Amino acid sequence: MYLPFRVAAFSLVSLATASGALADPPAPPAPTKPRQVVIISFDSARDISQWKRSRALAQRTGAHFTYFLSCVFLLSPETREEYTAPGKTSGKSNIGFAASKQEVTERLEQIGLAASEGHDIASHGCGHFDGKDWSKADWLSEFGSFEHIFENAYAINGIAPEPKGWRDFARHAVVGFRAPYLSTSKGLYDALPAAGYQFDASGVSQGPAWPAASHGIMHFSLPQIPEGPKSRPVIAMDYNLYVRHSGGFERPSMADEFANRTYDAFRAAFDAQYQGKRIPLELGFHFTLMNDGAYWNALERFAGEVCVRADVECVSFRDYVSRQRAGEKQAVVGG
Repeated sequence: MYLPFRVAAFSLVSLATASGALADPPAPPAPTKPRQVVIISFDSARDISQWKRSRALAQRTGAHFTYFLSCVFLLSPETREEYTAPGKTSGKSNIGFAASKQEVTERLEQIGLAASEGHDIASHGCGHFDGKDWSKADWLSEFGSFEHIFENAYAINGIAPEPKGWRDFARHAVVGFRAPYLSTSKGLYDALPAAGYQFDASGVSQGPAWPAASHGIMHFSLPQIPEGPKSRPVIAMDYNLYVRHSGGFERPSMADEFANRTYDAFRAAFDAQYQGKRIPLELGFHFTLMNDGAYWNALERFAGEVCVRADVECVSFRDYVSRQRAGEKQAVVGG
């Protein structure tokens, strides 16, 4: 009798265990977080060496960038009269022009290569003037100058042969804008939709912020991020860091320290979003190598660590906007 009792007792225990399992199913898995978006952009896009360096960085990391082009760099000293800024005489620019026809040729080649690699070519206007007091008509004139010079750059400068499809590309590729000095106004915001733009990246926010749509335009903002020993906020752009670190004057002996401070600020801003709400992080740069290249060195270190992650995507403004418009909350690029 002893053996059957043991079998019966074991069976009752087994049933009780099974009943408990059926009554308390495992908790559902936690929802998967969206990928962390990082949007890296370059203003003015002048130096040929920096075009090449940025494209090489993208190829190493799988990133796609936005290049905010100033159209005066598609005009040589001989063709500068093609541009007339609002309220100015022809041939005037706050940032000069291309040094030569050959430089224009090389820049056009870089633009074509970048576009073929999936990067975003956007507008930074032409002469880098502060348009805070410009009217809608003034801004439409500036946008018109950009469109005319960009589309006709080969013909204006007498560069042959013009690549097949260039004009069609030039007419349709540019869908975004960033104002020089991040200086905005009602006139600008009235002109952007009238000119057919899809996004504007001229804003500044207290921290990473979701883009906001208005009148058919998606507005992005460079965030202020904590930086330095006192964690004081600074706009996440190389020029603002340059002014913070050295008052806008070159201090090459401090380049490594400045690069490390910049990298630390970028990583802290990234980590806060990566571990939190995963709001897109925007970082802005120029092709100028300030403080002996400290900010580009920090960018390459940062991008080399984060853009290659499977749950991070370093995308252009254009790609982010197009996928949002297509109903996709997150782009699938990079990694």
